[in-house]
Amino acid sequence: MSMKPGSVHRVHLGAATLLRVSAEGLGTGLVLVVQARTGHAASAGFIQTAVMLPYVLSGPITGHALDRIRHPRSFTLALAGCYVLAAAVLLLLAGRVSLALVLPIAVVVGCTEPIVVALTGLLPRYVPAEHLTRAYGLEAATYNVAAIAGPGLAAVLAAGAGAGYAGAAVVGSAALGLALLPFLRIPASAVPGRGTSSATTPEATGRPGRRSPGPRRSVGAAFGKGLQVVTGGLVVLAGDRVLRAVTAATTMAFLGMGGIAVTAVLFAEHIGGRAGGGGQLIAAFAAGSLIGSLAAARWLSARRAEWVLVGGMVAFGTALAAIGLAPGLPWAIVLFVLAGVCDGPVFAATLTVRQRQSPPDRLGQVNTTGGSLKIGAAALGAALAAALAGPVGPVGPVGLLLGMAALQILGAALGTLLLLAPARS
Repeated sequence: MSMKPGSVHRVHLGAATLLRVSAEGLGTGLVLVVQARTGHAASAGFIQTAVMLPYVLSGPITGHALDRIRHPRSFTLALAGCYVLAAAVLLLLAGRVSLALVLPIAVVVGCTEPIVVALTGLLPRYVPAEHLTRAYGLEAATYNVAAIAGPGLAAVLAAGAGAGYAGAAVVGSAALGLALLPFLRIPASAVPGRGTSSATTPEATGRPGRRSPGPRRSVGAAFGKGLQVVTGGLVVLAGDRVLRAVTAATTMAFLGMGGIAVTAVLFAEHIGGRAGGGGQLIAAFAAGSLIGSLAAARWLSARRAEWVLVGGMVAFGTALAAIGLAPGLPWAIVLFVLAGVCDGPVFAATLTVRQRQSPPDRLGQVNTTGGSLKIGAAALGAALAAALAGPVGPVGPVGLLLGMAALQILGAALGTLLLLAPARS
């Protein structure tokens, strides 16, 4: 039995939001769990790095698979199921056993979690083209709803019931999202690249109207195909001036954002709050981001999305710098909300630019490749935050905030320079 496109989109929003609640809450949950079990929140940054680094390869591969698989629901279910299991084991063991045992599990989480991002690439299959800008605004809002609920729930449960309950909530949200995925019916006839991408997909070389035959490829051809999976999104991102500018800007920005969970927990303690106050700060930031994303869904113009992104990054960096002046937790919460409002339109603008500039048969790969670059930068940022703010680190939480702010401004400047550069002939 078929479902109307609007119904499919609602199922998508529900499943994606629940999975993203888990993904967004995982970072905060890890920091709070490790803080409770070891007394050293900064050491969780190394676990976060192990979670995020695999995205550089697993993200593009996941996006490519969703672009090419005719019926991707089974693939989505399998990957999401592996993510739920790996996240459960990670939160159970983090802070209880040595890093040498925890880090491989974190890598498995990083190899499977890209499905949370890759779901965005399915939107053009069941959302009419004239509604895509609004759909991407709502998609950005799901991340921000998740970023409120995930860290907020983890912080409340860790403070009131214990860190173990915070981890259980993170895993439970993912399990609920997994339970909705079987109801996500994707029209097979809407698979991108089925007839218009013969220049870019070997699958399109079969007879018209029939499934492409499965030729026996040589080792060299198989290697070339595998390389294309990893690099295909990079080629699109690098070849388009606007995509190149947006990707460079947001990647630099995420180098700073990688340490936000550790920084929030340390800053909450710095101004006299408990470690659980860090989750409140992250939830406040996400609440502001939700406001900004919903405003973008209503007013964002697809034609000028890249300039909205640049302006949002400048405002966000300024707000981050101001947080260091907060005298107490209430003021810090207000300033984190303001920072989130400034950052909210940035992600919606990023998705809009990718959809506008990417070939239809490469959109999923472009989304996951762009996301992978950002998350790879965030992984490095998390490791830097852990090293700089650890027990022997030279930088306090205010210094971390200023560094994050500087990277937002530098990213905006780099994006502006690339946008104004002459187009390649």
